[in-house]
Amino acid sequence: MSFISRANFCKAVAVCVAVLAGLPLAGAREFRVADTQSEDYPTVRALMFMARLVEERTGGRHHIRVFHSRQLGEEKDTIEQTRVGAIDLNRTNVAPIGSLIPAANVLALPFLFRSFDHLHKVLDHEIGEEVLASSQRHGFVSLTFYDSGARSIYNSVRPVRTLADMKGLRIRVQQSELMVEMIKALGAEPIELPYGQVSPGLSTSLVDGAENNWPSYVTTGHYKLAPYYTLTEHTMSPELLVMSPRAWESLSAEDQEIFRDAARKSSAFMRDLWSGLEERSRQQARAAGNTIIADFDRKPFEHAMSAIYEKTVSDPGLRQLIERIRKVQ
Repeated sequence: MSFISRANFCKAVAVCVAVLAGLPLAGAREFRVADTQSEDYPTVRALMFMARLVEERTGGRHHIRVFHSRQLGEEKDTIEQTRVGAIDLNRTNVAPIGSLIPAANVLALPFLFRSFDHLHKVLDHEIGEEVLASSQRHGFVSLTFYDSGARSIYNSVRPVRTLADMKGLRIRVQQSELMVEMIKALGAEPIELPYGQVSPGLSTSLVDGAENNWPSYVTTGHYKLAPYYTLTEHTMSPELLVMSPRAWESLSAEDQEIFRDAARKSSAFMRDLWSGLEERSRQQARAAGNTIIADFDRKPFEHAMSAIYEKTVSDPGLRQLIERIRKVQ
């Protein structure tokens, strides 16, 4: 090859490289994931962790863009958008999506889990995998669970130590039929509100209180508006990371496995973050002088749920699922 032809050849190669560098990789795309929590919340940070893993393992072919702080809408809206494929992935609690995925609804039942150790033994093994797989029959591809702590009841009116103390309180609940029935069974009035409207609701006395975990109680500023926090720990319903079937089917089998594995790894990453945030939130509420009620009789609260189980779980298969969960040691 002459000097001139070699120079021309090298120039041609350089031009080709430059052109190709400006083009997207074959099969590459951006996936949008929704989360209602703030940017520094453990679930959002876990999604960002997953995004890094996916991008690394696909050599930059796929990119996950995380939309936090309700940028794509409230939880109920993003669930439906994910189902129809307008949003690719969505982090949601199992309660609001439970009306669409019956097995997930079981995980939101009050007083089902004895402890976080019990919860993790259920989610991390056979039963958890079955619940994830069941969602495909209902329009979602479930990738993993995230922790959500124990939800307890807080309000601005009075300390709640008995069922009688619940009477007449207007308690915000997730947009979930199960949560509505639970609050009714406890003698209070359930008010369905999107997560982002709880603070205004407390400020204007539209609601007297709500129910949520320690981090959500504190990071939202609810603890400043509703200083009475009763450790009912009525549910330990986990978070669920779901993907739209349309987005899932756009992936090759190899890339599907990359997404699943990255999701599982992000779950472990999230758990490490969660325990620290939970303890810091607990300390912050106590330092603010809030009234934390732990010394109360939990049994009447648990007994009030018997009608919920009868009404909510009529399917024999779901009843069997509950018994299997209770037997996990």
